[in-house]
Amino acid sequence: MTFSEELYNKTAYAEEVLKKYLPSEGGYASRVIEAVNYSALAGGKRLRPVIMREVFLLFGGEGEVIEPFMAALELIHNYSLVHDDLPAMDNDLYRRGKKTTHAVYGAGMATLAGDAMLNLSVETAMKAFDKCDGAVDKVVKAIRILFDKAGINGMLGGQSADVDAEERELDVDMDKLLFIHENKTAALLEAAFMIGGTLAGADEKEIGILEKTGSDMGIAFQIKDDILDVTGDERKLGKHVGSDAENGKETYVTLCGLDKAAADQRELSLRAIERLDSLGKKNEFLRELVSSLIDREM
Repeated sequence: MTFSEELYNKTAYAEEVLKKYLPSEGGYASRVIEAVNYSALAGGKRLRPVIMREVFLLFGGEGEVIEPFMAALELIHNYSLVHDDLPAMDNDLYRRGKKTTHAVYGAGMATLAGDAMLNLSVETAMKAFDKCDGAVDKVVKAIRILFDKAGINGMLGGQSADVDAEERELDVDMDKLLFIHENKTAALLEAAFMIGGTLAGADEKEIGILEKTGSDMGIAFQIKDDILDVTGDERKLGKHVGSDAENGKETYVTLCGLDKAAADQRELSLRAIERLDSLGKKNEFLRELVSSLIDREM
């Protein structure tokens, strides 16, 4: 089986896991539930739950305890995108080639849908207790990781620094930009690596290596996004290209130039692979997945 075929199958599996934890539509709250399901199932790479499960398997994890966390992490990621796209934030009308949630359901309902997805992520993660075969301590630790990386010490903190810089028209230097990238983008990838290892019994040193792997990969991922906003094909990306420049936003490209950005993105990706190799465990798919992100076009 080729890497592309494996990726397709594993992405499809992550999608099916997510669907199992989405709410049924109906009742007086049906509109917000529709918006939740539209947002969660509007495409995407499912990169985070795929990575989480692969790390879980890398450390010998067994059973379904990983599944609620796969779904919960994807719900958090997608709620953040729904809120990012709102008129009060980036005001984007398309994502992944489809209309954004607020463009379909209105800004108010999209806001509530994002709130609902965050709350649903908590409810979903808690269901891991029913699947942990008594390993309650691992589930508790995984929950702490998930919501620490999603909160003000992680993704939300990075988003707030980004919005603050834009609203107050602050100069963004490399230190602040790296803080934004580390938290806004990398934090949830760190969570994917760390939770996969935690639920499978990785030790503290290994969890630390996994966290750094997610950090390198996440920053590289965001640098590539900055590059694609300049060089990308809108048909492949499914969203408008050039919005950073139109909004006068500082990015890795504007601070360093395209050549330096591409070189740093490659170096960080290769370092993430080296960290994985240092664990002394073999998962060729996971290794190739990290490598494939270097030259991605979407």
